[in-house]
This record gives sequence, C-alpha cells and structure tokens, in this order.
Amino acid sequence: MFDGIGFMELLLIGILGLIVLGPERLPLAIRSITGWIRAMKSMANSVKDELEQELKIEQLHSDLKKAENLGLKNLSPELQESIDQLKDAAQSVNRPYKVEDTPSASANVVAEPTPSTASTTETSSTSSNTEKPNG
Repeated sequence: MFDGIGFMELLLIGILGLIVLGPERLPLAIRSITGWIRAMKSMANSVKDELEQELKIEQLHSDLKKAENLGLKNLSPELQESIDQLKDAAQSVNRPYKVEDTPSASANVVAEPTPSTASTTETSSTSSNTEKPNG
C-alpha cells in the first residue's frame, strides 16, 4: 500500500499530525482516515469483481457466437466448456422449484369442522352468553 513511502516519511507524517492535531484528536483522525481507506478498498474490490463478472459474461457470449458459427460441431475444448456452462445455467434457471410432499406434513393437516359441528359450537357459545347476568 505504501510502496513509495518509507519508514522515515511515515514517522515524519506521524510527528506532524501529533503537532497539528494534538494527542487528543490524533487517534480519532487516524481512525477516520483508516475508515476512509477501508471504504475505498471495498469499493475498488466491488468494482473489480463486477468488471470481472462482466468480462466473463462477455467471453461466454463471444464463445457462444463462435459455437453458433461453427454449427456446434468440432468445437475446441474451451468453447465446449463454455457451452456446457451456459447449458447448466439455463437448466438451473428453467428448473421449477421442487416441492416435496413429506408424510409428516400431510399428517399435520387440521380437519375443518363440518357444518353440523360448527352450528353446534355456535349454539353452545350463544347459550353460555345468555346465562350470564348483566351488571
């Protein structure tokens, strides 16, 4: 990180920071500067990762065009590998989500009350409400 800066330069920067900021504010300034450096590194890494991903997609796209031009016959090993990767990706996208029926899930299904039991429950609850005195 500090390829062009030697130990003496870092020592000089530290002494100047101590003189300018003082011993109370110097640790806070160092923490904020290191936070900025970390943020810049993370942004640079994310941009680098995105560019690598875009370049890989572009390479796969160009390999697919080459394969189409050759008619998918007598392909080089790297072109065949790219085609296989694309086929696997397409299959994973097109594959529907599998819902597996488990026996325990079907055993936990609660039976809905029939209309005759539902009306019996309603009458018993209304009769209990009428028996309570008001007041």
